[in-house]
Amino acid sequence: MAWFLNSSKPDWLTPDWLSEILGSDLAARLSVRSHPRARRVSLRVDSQAGVIVLVRPRRASEKFIAAFVAEKKSWIAKHAAQLDALPGETSVADGMTISLFGEAVTVRHAGQSRAGVWREGDILYVSGRAEHLARRVRDWLKAEARRELTQIAREFAAVIERKVARVGVRDTRSRWGSCNAKGEISLSWRLILAPADVARYVVAHEVSHLKHLDHSPAFWRTVAELCPGRENARAWLKRNGAALHRVVV
Repeated sequence: MAWFLNSSKPDWLTPDWLSEILGSDLAARLSVRSHPRARRVSLRVDSQAGVIVLVRPRRASEKFIAAFVAEKKSWIAKHAAQLDALPGETSVADGMTISLFGEAVTVRHAGQSRAGVWREGDILYVSGRAEHLARRVRDWLKAEARRELTQIAREFAAVIERKVARVGVRDTRSRWGSCNAKGEISLSWRLILAPADVARYVVAHEVSHLKHLDHSPAFWRTVAELCPGRENARAWLKRNGAALHRVVV
């Protein structure tokens, strides 16, 4: 499967090389990264960094990658335009309204309180010094996401008679969740910023891997059993998922 590798070629790609194929403006949106375990050349969109990432094996030949980039030029241009259309980054601050599983909640600084971070209705109160507000909100969001998503995962696992070994949350960029053969599920904490049905779909997807570690028809039937509205949720993520990474905390 590594027929395109050339052991005589070291790490050598340069911006000038990319500009010859893509033009300088488009080349500036492409970040080329080597990965020691990569077996093929691939592209992905990093909406948080605002770039398109080309991942390649360290010994991939110049000829092969040049042909790959030229072939994918339209794809790169399309997704670069989508990145340009994204809203700018939004930093969490006093008075800002954020969405928590589809519910609008306003952040309020409660500097004199020592109660940490707590929610009362549609207000999220944050104690402590103002310069620590964003970090405190982030920590609260991650903890709340872990609690809620773990509960949903265990609920879905019971339906298909499987057990979840552990649910963890991370700030992942390339995927919303993952599940391994040990029954360990990892989810993006930013799902708390999405509508509840969208978050439930992602959890249903990963829990279904407890039964099917593939994307076979049987797997998708299990997803549909757990989340009948999955197509709408997938469409929402495709349209709006990148915006979840534009919230800076």
